[in-house]
Amino acid sequence: MTVTSSRSAAPPRHRSHRGGGGHRGHRTAGRDRRRRRRRGLRVTLVVCLTLLVTAAAGAGWIYLKLNGNINTFDSGGISGDRPAAGVSQGENVLVIGSDARTGGNAALGGGDKDDIGRSDTTFLLHIYADHRHALAVSIPRDTLVTIPPCRLPDGSWTKTQTDTMFNAAYSVGQTAKGNPACTQNTVEKLTGLRVDHTVVVDFKGFARLTEVVGGVKVCLPQDVYENDLNPHLTTPGKLLFRKGVQTVSGQRALDYVRIRHGIGDGSDIGRIKRQQAFVADLLKKVKSNGLTPARLLPLAEAATKSMTVDPGLGSAGKLISFAMSLKDIDLHDTKFVTLPWRYEGSRVAIVQPDADALWAALRADRTIDGKNAGGKKKGPTAGASPTHVSGAGIDVTVYNGTTVTGLAARAAATLTSDGFTVTGTATAAAQDHTTTLVEYGPGLETQARTVAEVFPGARLERVTGTAVNVVLGQAYANTPAAAASPTPTAVPSEIANGARSADENPCSNLTYG
Repeated sequence: MTVTSSRSAAPPRHRSHRGGGGHRGHRTAGRDRRRRRRRGLRVTLVVCLTLLVTAAAGAGWIYLKLNGNINTFDSGGISGDRPAAGVSQGENVLVIGSDARTGGNAALGGGDKDDIGRSDTTFLLHIYADHRHALAVSIPRDTLVTIPPCRLPDGSWTKTQTDTMFNAAYSVGQTAKGNPACTQNTVEKLTGLRVDHTVVVDFKGFARLTEVVGGVKVCLPQDVYENDLNPHLTTPGKLLFRKGVQTVSGQRALDYVRIRHGIGDGSDIGRIKRQQAFVADLLKKVKSNGLTPARLLPLAEAATKSMTVDPGLGSAGKLISFAMSLKDIDLHDTKFVTLPWRYEGSRVAIVQPDADALWAALRADRTIDGKNAGGKKKGPTAGASPTHVSGAGIDVTVYNGTTVTGLAARAAATLTSDGFTVTGTATAAAQDHTTTLVEYGPGLETQARTVAEVFPGARLERVTGTAVNVVLGQAYANTPAAAASPTPTAVPSEIANGARSADENPCSNLTYG
């Protein structure tokens, strides 16, 4: 027997019996599995990051697209002589419906594409500081107002125009696109309120918005034919609308809100009522559809394509942020009213002191029923005279002897808060008074001196008559008490009683002129 054969006959040594080799094999397999899991996690993370980047790029693309749609007007045309900012914590948005024929609007509204741009519909929307209430004040196009200096296309400025139709402000400069800055200047002059933003919507934008929301409900008292929209036609023409409630969009919606001669007395005032009902139902439709991204994108596209805004809303981010800040405003607490008016011949005159009381209520962030909607004044307490004066039993009439809009209403509210009975407010015969004047009749000097205590530096003057009158001067307009708008208890009842809520039935509260 050889050694070699004996070695070869020896039983083989199995590593598995020695304890080390088999465990190393399991560790190797485990490392492979962990590597595969890490690779899987890395792939998942890469996919997720890719999706996030893609989504962000998509959102960026959307914003860029919307930004490319937005037109802004030159803020250089806005007056430097403006109401003070920050008096109210609410916001004022001027909304102008333009009948400009540029940019394809002539196809919808008719007329020459090079015609002068005009404002067809205008309202001032006050968003209260609590962002739960809003009030839209319609300004009739035929209202006689003062149009302050406005900039012309060549850079020069016009002179002040008095007793001029309100919608003429938009046409200053005689351009096809119109002059929204001049309309803003005029509204600030008229109301004494600072306009925070201005939005112009043209025919195309209006028509497209109604299509995006799926139509708007309207209510008609009678069948309406083509010659109701165009009174120059000699025959009735095609039937446009049937009597009763119906849903309209696009061109039909535009035709409805522009009808003036075919319903009621054919006045702009009657049309305003119908337009308020239309806008109310449009808001209702937007709310009911929901403010989801899928719903908002088509709305944003339609809006930005046919809107011109002030530079403060001149980007998609600013515009969307502003729109989203309105989402908590309740429909019932969104009200529509018309500037207090009366006919003056074929034109419309403003009724005072009701109009000034309305502007004072908005300045004080008071709702239409007098509730405080969160507006807090900066500076002196609103409505307080420098020293407490007891005006019990004293009647006084207040006249504005300056060009400062709303001054008489503010002084009247201050007097009322001190117990005086204000029998009325009006514009003085002359508006160049520097010092406040307290006029009094025989036997009323003591009462006049009490009234003068509310207006430091006021001069007393005895006149014929049986009343005490205050003629406000520029000295009072420059005081903190005048700058801090007095807080009224409510707007005049005639305005409140005629208000429309955005949640009302489309057939309710319509006079049709």
